[in-house]
Amino acid sequence: METEKNIPEAYQRIMPYLIVKDAASFILFMQNVFGAKEQYKQMRDEKHIMHAELSIEGSTIMFCDSTETYLPQNAGLFIYVDNCNETYKKALENGAESVTEPTDQPYGRSAGIKDPFGNTWWVTNPL
Repeated sequence: METEKNIPEAYQRIMPYLIVKDAASFILFMQNVFGAKEQYKQMRDEKHIMHAELSIEGSTIMFCDSTETYLPQNAGLFIYVDNCNETYKKALENGAESVTEPTDQPYGRSAGIKDPFGNTWWVTNPL
């Protein structure tokens, strides 16, 4: 496809774009729980992030701080991890709430968590 030539190398065709309250804390949560690496950050002012990008093993998540015009938008995200139990525990230790405890499913060991920003994550490691 012609458009593939124009997609920057570090990006995939579809990327989540989250609008969260306290994007700086979102960065810390993502680093602590999923080992995310900060790729880019542009500030709106000294306190608020206008646009930022995190990478998790080759996948990019874009996000920004919410404003009066752009209210928080929650998302449901599915992520493959190396160890569901460890990731679930890290998430809870970093302020997430349990949606479902880790259990074996036909597609892998999976759990659900709701992060402190209102997003639901389905963390799964293949069996």
